Amino acid sequence: MPEVTKEDIRRALSGREKRVNQDRSLVLAAVLVPLYEKAGEYYLIFTKRTEKVDYHKGEISFPGGVRRGENEPLRITALRESYEEIGLDPKDVEILGELDDMVTSTTNFVISPFVATIPFPYEFRASPAEVEEIIEAPIAALLDKSHFREELKFCQGELVPEYFYEYSRWVIWGATARILKQFLEVVFGA
Repeated sequence: MPEVTKEDIRRALSGREKRVNQDRSLVLAAVLVPLYEKAGEYYLIFTKRTEKVDYHKGEISFPGGVRRGENEPLRITALRESYEEIGLDPKDVEILGELDDMVTSTTNFVISPFVATIPFPYEFRASPAEVEEIIEAPIAALLDKSHFREELKFCQGELVPEYFYEYSRWVIWGATARILKQFLEVVFGA
C-alpha cells in the first residue's frame, strides 16, 4: 500500500468537486468514514447494524443516519449519529473532506459521506439498539483485489454495477461499498 499521510488524504478530497444530489424527494442522511492509524497502517471503522433498526438491518455500514430537521448541517448529522451509534465524541473527530452523495435505491436516502481521522486507541461504545458490532478493517486488506468483486444488476430498469468487499467474515455492499470504493479510488488510486 502506498504511504499516505493525513494531509495527502485531505488534499485528495479537496482536489475534486463533490457531486451533490439535488433530488428533494430523497431523505437526507450523512455518514462518517472514520479512519485511524495504528503501527503505520490505516484502518476504517464500520458497524454491523442490529436487526432492531428500521432500515438496512444486519448490514455493514459506516456510522451515520438521517438528518434531524431541515436546519441541521449534514456534517453535524454525521457527528451526532457517530456519537449515538459508537460513542465517538465529536471533539475527537477531525473531518478531512467529503465524498460524493450516494443514493440508496431501496430506501430512498441520499447519503453525504464525511471522511475523518480519529485517535487510536479509542474506547468505542456500541449502541445496543443500533450496532451489533464495531468492525475495524485495515485499508490494506480492502485494497487487496482478491477481497473485491463487481456484479451487474438491474436497478430501476438499468444495468448498474454493484460492489462487494469481503473482509474477515463480513461482506460490505450497497451504498457503503460504493462510498468505500470512491474513498479508495480518490485517496489511493485503487
